[in-house]
Amino acid sequence: MADGGKPPTPEKKSWADVEEEEEAKAKAAAAAEAASSSSSNEPAVDAQAKQIEALSLSVPEEHGGGGGDDQGPPLLDDSDESQIQAVTSGGTVYESAAAFEDLKLTPELLKGLHDEMGFSRPSKIQAVTLPMILTPPYKDLIAQAHNGSGKTTCFVLGMLSRVDPNRKVTQAICICPTRELAQQNKSVLMRMGKFTGITCACAIPPAQKDYVPIAKMPKITDQVVIGTSGTLMKWINHKKILTNDIKILVFDEADHMLAEDGFRSDSERIMRDIQRSAGGCQVLLFSATFNERVKDFVTRVIKDGNQIFVKKEELTLEKVKQYKVQVPDERAKIAVIKDKIFEFGQKVGQVIIFVRTKQSTKDVHNALTLEDYVCSSIQGSLDQSEREKIIQEFKNGYTKVLISTDVLARGFDQAQVNLVINYDMPIKFGTRDEPDYEVYLHRIGRAGRFGRKGAVFNLLCGETDNTVMRKIETYFQHNVPEVRNWQSEEDFERALKDAGLVE
Repeated sequence: MADGGKPPTPEKKSWADVEEEEEAKAKAAAAAEAASSSSSNEPAVDAQAKQIEALSLSVPEEHGGGGGDDQGPPLLDDSDESQIQAVTSGGTVYESAAAFEDLKLTPELLKGLHDEMGFSRPSKIQAVTLPMILTPPYKDLIAQAHNGSGKTTCFVLGMLSRVDPNRKVTQAICICPTRELAQQNKSVLMRMGKFTGITCACAIPPAQKDYVPIAKMPKITDQVVIGTSGTLMKWINHKKILTNDIKILVFDEADHMLAEDGFRSDSERIMRDIQRSAGGCQVLLFSATFNERVKDFVTRVIKDGNQIFVKKEELTLEKVKQYKVQVPDERAKIAVIKDKIFEFGQKVGQVIIFVRTKQSTKDVHNALTLEDYVCSSIQGSLDQSEREKIIQEFKNGYTKVLISTDVLARGFDQAQVNLVINYDMPIKFGTRDEPDYEVYLHRIGRAGRFGRKGAVFNLLCGETDNTVMRKIETYFQHNVPEVRNWQSEEDFERALKDAGLVE
């Protein structure tokens, strides 16, 4: 938000694209600050703590900001993120990593990062959190990171770094809310760990054709297991996974895994079982969103860990343009999609249309296929093999349009998705007009992945939708511009041009 009396804010860069000279300047400033502090005989930890206060870790205003033990966890201020150089936790000082080589990784892991993944250096969330994950005494970590900022690399690299490839026992577990996310995380781990010899099992409900009674399953000897909480619980209860050698436990989309209406019961049982049998197991909780109730819960569960959260007003994605479109009825929504958005949008990439119910996936799919659009749809009650086939076809580009319930709102990575359409606005279960803010943020995060440009169209029909949209704008302190006329091709073309998707 612009301030009248301040000079214009320079254009923001993505976390992965911060200029090297900015890094050099920040390091020089840090060195000067440290030298000044040491000359006055202040302890090193105090000097680093003062440095952080002057940079981009800040205390939320509601905590007072006046010092003491009630200040709460630090917040990442996106506008100053390039200046983060160190974070203190108790007596531990973590120097941020300007290069992956700073992390003392094995040559095999560095080869995987550079040659297989194509990474040149850490994004900002990686630069800050990886030293926390990889530095003894291996403290627990609660980390909030923007969609597309590189959080998956943080915990995958953490798991690969902590396990011993020579020991054929499970040493790391990652828990995910959906089978699709578990499979995706396994794929990332296998690519990143390609040269390490580390193996990974995927603990997800099997397709009917692949079903094997759990009693007949062999014991898991893979060093890493990634899966959904229910299947992981079954494997642990039936002693297919032995937990006494677990060094690191990861919760991806931790807000959902630990929400009261999510998977908290299974998640807590797995955590207790592992901590009881494995002793000092490190727990990592990563998510793009943490509502206040979940944040309060996880900060009580993780009592002596590191915590980093993002300011709420910084959560909206810079590179994704959001628009609202007023339409008179449901039929007009279909008309807008096929006659306006698709007219231009299909030329620039793939599209995800989010709906609220299983029936809506069928209705929208049928309406578009009647108009000869090639599209696919996915919802939670489909058989796993069918879901996998639909996702693979979309990822391979055989279909350009995917209609989905919120089963794909979280963590689904597809770089070619430039457009997201909220056919139905996300609302909390059991309410009429209370937005699900976290789901909204995750939905729009499917467009413009990895710093690319993207656009989101929110189709609003009636006062309830408008109430939901106003609450979302207020919550994120972000005004969403309106496409003035739902029947105007020029207005939609202008919106896509503003989003940088068409010339």
